[in-house]
Amino acid sequence: MTLSSRFSYFISFSNSGYGGLVLVDMLHFFIIVFHSVISILINALTTVVDFDLVDLVTEGFQDFMECLSPRQLSLKQLKEKFLQALQANDAQEVLQILHTGKLDIDTVLEVDDPSMVLASYKQGYWLPGYKLEKSWAMGIHVCVMYNAVETALVLLQKGAAINQMPNGKTPMHVACEVSNRDCVALLLAQGAKVNSLSLSGHTPLHYCITRDSVDCAKQLILKGARVNKASHNKEEDTPLHAAARFGIPELVALFLAHGASVDALNAYQETPLMTAVFWAFDSKQQIYSQDHHLVCRILLDHRADPNVKEDDHKTALHKAAWNCDHVLMQMLLEVGADARAMDINGCAPIQYLLKVTGVRPMAIPELCYQLLLNYSAARIYPPQFHKVLQSCCDFPKAVEIMANSYEHLKPTRKWRSAIPDDCYERHRGFYDSLFAVCTNTPRSLLHLTRCAIRASLRGFCGAGVPWLPLPSSMKTYLLLEPEGILY
Repeated sequence: MTLSSRFSYFISFSNSGYGGLVLVDMLHFFIIVFHSVISILINALTTVVDFDLVDLVTEGFQDFMECLSPRQLSLKQLKEKFLQALQANDAQEVLQILHTGKLDIDTVLEVDDPSMVLASYKQGYWLPGYKLEKSWAMGIHVCVMYNAVETALVLLQKGAAINQMPNGKTPMHVACEVSNRDCVALLLAQGAKVNSLSLSGHTPLHYCITRDSVDCAKQLILKGARVNKASHNKEEDTPLHAAARFGIPELVALFLAHGASVDALNAYQETPLMTAVFWAFDSKQQIYSQDHHLVCRILLDHRADPNVKEDDHKTALHKAAWNCDHVLMQMLLEVGADARAMDINGCAPIQYLLKVTGVRPMAIPELCYQLLLNYSAARIYPPQFHKVLQSCCDFPKAVEIMANSYEHLKPTRKWRSAIPDDCYERHRGFYDSLFAVCTNTPRSLLHLTRCAIRASLRGFCGAGVPWLPLPSSMKTYLLLEPEGILY
């Protein structure tokens, strides 16, 4: 209904005799008109005037209002003074401010927090940028953040709230995140909750993710923290998942010693072992983490199952192959990881390895292929061998290992086109031997003998060959050790 039609309606209604009701409706009508006019003016202003000018006018208006409110300005200055005293661990100054009675002990302050130590938000929340630079906190949160133990003790003795979370975290969450064991001890002594959830759904144990926080975790566990409590969010990770992701062997050992489930599943059906294997490779720095390798060793020593499948049927070995991590692949294969396991798309670990061979500069891909083939991995379908050449053209040792796993290979027209000319020139000696060997004539008797022995071991060469009464040179030959040329 337009404004003119509304006005006509009210005029006709007033003539009908309902005078009192008309006055109320007319008042409502004029409020609507006033609101519409103001909205139109604001829209026009933001369209015509530069936005920076509008912001400037707004800031000037706010400053003007503060000048008109001396009491508010005084309170703001007192809060700033209180915050500075907390950050400096000046207990005497804090006490003097509290004794004035002008500031409540649990006053919420606005604190610079670009790292979001004090803040925790639910997943899926949209947040404006300024909220990521500042957080709300009470005095006890600030003390914990800045390791102001003496001032924290003063606040707690004066009755400061200990389990409040103005920006999504309790003081205990903050203490664990900054690895402040003294504050953890102080908070526990005052009755802080050890299993409380932050707004993002994490317990204090989930925030123990550094070596320095091991003592914090010990104290929490001794006070009843639940090591198998999953986070209340879409991941549903346990503290063991968190420690595995960040690669903290000491925390992993601590949680396992206190009853953590080694094969606990999160919402994606991932175990801590899968988590540690995946995060063992830093894709940005292109480096492998020895700490994550040690975490995997600890988990496997506690009988973690290497063949658990996540939602899309990948196993830990798929993830290790994707990272081209021969250390973890050997670790997993030696404890019984299935080299033939297929994901939801029908890909085995060796297919994952083929996809990433050319983009893992710090890897040693020939070791990865050698391990898989010595632990019963299915070979690439011979008519598709050109895909091996495409992926591994700059890694002749990997091609050699793959080629030697067959009794004989017949080349196709796609072989030569799969190898770039410059790559062929760099490794001409090897590729000439490859094309010479892969003809209609059979391979050497020595190679055929190798294939026969490997076939009799039924794919378990990695475990069986070391026990054969053979010279070490013959054992390495059976295990497909590359020699740089095919014959």
